[in-house]
Amino acid sequence: MAGKPLLDELQNGKTFVLDGALGTNMQLHGLPAGKLNEEWVLENPEIPLKIHSSFAEAGSDILLTMTFCANPIHLSDTPFANRTKEINFKAVDLVKKAANGNGILIAGSLGPIGKLMAPYGPLEANDFYTSFAEQAKYLAEAGVDLLVLETFYSIEEGTEALKGIRSVSDLPLIISFSFDRGTRTMMGAKPGTVAQIFADLGADVIGINCGKGLDENTECLKLMRDATTLPLWFKPNAGKPEIGPDGKTYYHVSPEEIASRVPEWLAIGAQLIGCCCGSTAEHIQAVASVVKNA
Repeated sequence: MAGKPLLDELQNGKTFVLDGALGTNMQLHGLPAGKLNEEWVLENPEIPLKIHSSFAEAGSDILLTMTFCANPIHLSDTPFANRTKEINFKAVDLVKKAANGNGILIAGSLGPIGKLMAPYGPLEANDFYTSFAEQAKYLAEAGVDLLVLETFYSIEEGTEALKGIRSVSDLPLIISFSFDRGTRTMMGAKPGTVAQIFADLGADVIGINCGKGLDENTECLKLMRDATTLPLWFKPNAGKPEIGPDGKTYYHVSPEEIASRVPEWLAIGAQLIGCCCGSTAEHIQAVASVVKNA
């Protein structure tokens, strides 16, 4: 099985440092509102490369590709329709350059489609299945070491995504949900339910990313650990997002505060730890300083 050493190392208790936010760091580097990260993968590749490299230098063992929205359905509504393969291949290449042969694993990121499934939306279950299968195929062909379904809210969409991916790849597969309603997703899914369903469906790792504040995410981590023995992926935001008087979103948790919480997350059972929205290379360096000395 491709990528099996990762699963063996997790089984043996190894802990991995993940990367930090891609989207909010792209915005800090000038990505205009309403523009997808993936557009700059092609138009300004030096910016994604700089961000990936900063996380590599900070101590990340695993780097996510900038392909969260690079599925054919999502791109069909943009000027980059019909360039799905090109974007995914280029995004993987940028992470390879950032990893620079230093043993860092490349994780292919697949985000939600952005549209609802019938009867609540215009798409059928098979549309999700085929879209995720197509993107996963490109990421696997480009040379990723593992695949990550991240920031999911819907069990139904996650199910079709996992099945579609498994139809084209046997790479290690992580599925990570965002519990943005405290201990529920916006679609009502609970951590324990997510863990049980996707363990049964064959996910290799179950996870949490984005969501609300550190306390809420930590509670979700506990509930998830109670429901599964699978390895846990954990990427909380740098605190609760807050809207400033200028209309911009801010995150106020410091790298030092993140570092102070890592021992608790390790004790609960998280084996793959990074940060999500609002985090910087300094946050990841703080995580790494604890994980690699634990």
